Amino acid sequence: MKRILMIAVALMPLMLMAQARIAVVNSQQIFDLMPEKASAEAQLKALSDKYHTEYRILQSEFDKKYADYQTVAVDATMPETIKERRVQELQEGDKAIRQFEQLVAKDIEAQRTKLLEPIKNKVQDAIRAAGEQGGFDLVLDTAVTPVAFIGPKTIDITPIVKSILGL
Repeated sequence: MKRILMIAVALMPLMLMAQARIAVVNSQQIFDLMPEKASAEAQLKALSDKYHTEYRILQSEFDKKYADYQTVAVDATMPETIKERRVQELQEGDKAIRQFEQLVAKDIEAQRTKLLEPIKNKVQDAIRAAGEQGGFDLVLDTAVTPVAFIGPKTIDITPIVKSILGL
């Protein structure tokens, strides 16, 4: 009797899995079709272009100072204090450029999150709605989780999610 009970308990998860309704979806495919994504990417490109222009100005100023320093460095009549000041200016300029690069990277990432996160959330909400409408117990996202095999009973709800989003 105990053996039968233990076998039944051991097989219970397998029986439950047999009854589970499983679906798959490709969230990246849906995300790429979202009209808001193109707008967000255009805004990010415009921001990046502005930062790139500013970076070129900083780099140009640095290059000019470096060229001036090279002229001063070979001039034997130039006092050492002037040469040292020019070296210090170059070091400060290099430091300013590196700080600018770090701030730009942080700002662009913050803007990317601000612009793209609501779109991702909208897609996730639509996936959840499609899963609930279809009565699925589990929805695997093939864009996030590699799936080695999709059986014939597994339903792809990507078209349903696209429909919900009006794509």
